Amino acid sequence: MEFQIPTIDFPIAAPIIIVAGWGVLLMIIDLFVSEENRSWAPWLAAVGLLVALVPTLSLWGESGGTFIPEGGHPMLLVDNFATFLNITFILTGLLSILVSAGYLRKHKLDRPEFYMLMLFSISGMMLMGMANDLILIFLALEVLSIPLYIMSGIAWPRSDSEESAMKYFLLGAFSSSILVFGIALVYGATGSTSLPEVLATIGEGGALGLAGSAFLLVGFAFKVAAVPFHMWTPDVYEGAPTAVTAFMSVGAKVGGFAAMLRIFVTALPDLGDTWVGAAAMVAALTLILGNVVAISQANIKRMLAYSSIAHAGYIMIAVAAGINSSNGVSSALFYMFAYLFTNLGAFAVVIALERKQNEGTMLDDYKGLAKRSPWLALAMAYFMLSLTGVPPTGGFSGKFYVFRAAIEADLVWLAIIGVITSVVSGYYYLRVVYLMYMHDGDGEVVAMPGVRLVVGITAVATIILGFFPGVWFAITREAALLGARLVAGG
Repeated sequence: MEFQIPTIDFPIAAPIIIVAGWGVLLMIIDLFVSEENRSWAPWLAAVGLLVALVPTLSLWGESGGTFIPEGGHPMLLVDNFATFLNITFILTGLLSILVSAGYLRKHKLDRPEFYMLMLFSISGMMLMGMANDLILIFLALEVLSIPLYIMSGIAWPRSDSEESAMKYFLLGAFSSSILVFGIALVYGATGSTSLPEVLATIGEGGALGLAGSAFLLVGFAFKVAAVPFHMWTPDVYEGAPTAVTAFMSVGAKVGGFAAMLRIFVTALPDLGDTWVGAAAMVAALTLILGNVVAISQANIKRMLAYSSIAHAGYIMIAVAAGINSSNGVSSALFYMFAYLFTNLGAFAVVIALERKQNEGTMLDDYKGLAKRSPWLALAMAYFMLSLTGVPPTGGFSGKFYVFRAAIEADLVWLAIIGVITSVVSGYYYLRVVYLMYMHDGDGEVVAMPGVRLVVGITAVATIILGFFPGVWFAITREAALLGARLVAGG
């Protein structure tokens, strides 16, 4: 059989090519720059993301595919769903670079390879949202994950950083094997790994198709830190450098949900009677455990780790509602966009207060912050309110849309659990506010300019999403509808 070169449309793949290629360019530049001069890396990495943002924005409203084998379906899609997610990933990278530059320099971890790894990971995230084939989704997941394993241990020889990297790697490899097994079962049931083909034939796959979808759900649940596959999250978040934790808390989670939405909502709706119930149960368990266990945490990084687990539960509500509610996918996209700013803003404040590596991260270290740094305390209080879901914040708007989608999909019981656990979360989030404003504390807060800039940007974005959510939800709704039509149309 003669090999046929697939049809390639480079403008569609331009954002991914630029981000990944820029990472390679930084590797080459590093060969010719002395080790004493390392200040160039973050700024060049940021320039690369800004360059990639231009073709990404230009693709809004476009739909199509590339890397099309003869007689087959495109491996890579461009639609508003993928474009919206690519913008989210690029913004995550830009904000993470701003908080990382000063942090790494302060803690003597200023290594150019950090930014190269970040760019490679972002390219994997972008590929997750654009992939139209299960094999490509798996490859994208590995491109996303492997740099994060290394970044978690970049503080070597610090033992907790090395431990977090090892735990993340081992459990990540385990979850990847489960995902691959699920892909193999889906292929056995449908004879294809292309999502349009899976959509057309999975209903005839019988038990093999159901088993494959179950393994896919478990594999992605590991990646997004959903219960009961969350066990790696608290230790990795605590042990990794805080700048890495901030980046992975948003990027890895959004990347995992991007692929989950693309696969389950648009390619496996015929199995919805089975996987929707399973996803709803995972969401309920995630909400309950994440919010309850966070109450007992004395370290703010571990508290935010369990908070991250809980927020995976809220997004899982939208996934479960995705095929029975016209607002399911759009509510998930809105929630992830709001979570980007709120969570990165909260971690930026954590970085500002961290003195040495993982020193200054206890909740008691936040006592009296309102007197020591009023603006940081005010921003942190607003982020905590947003994570709780108190209006008018981006977090409240996100939860409102998610709960509405659940009610539309006849998952009222799940929406009720979401509301109750949101009330529970108020205890540990507002405890931070209480410590900042109702106690005296010692120590001067010296926040780097990049950190202060990120705190300001994320606070303003959270305010805008809280006061004007309708405009942004309309954008996410347009993204969701076009993405669904493109996959369904093959």
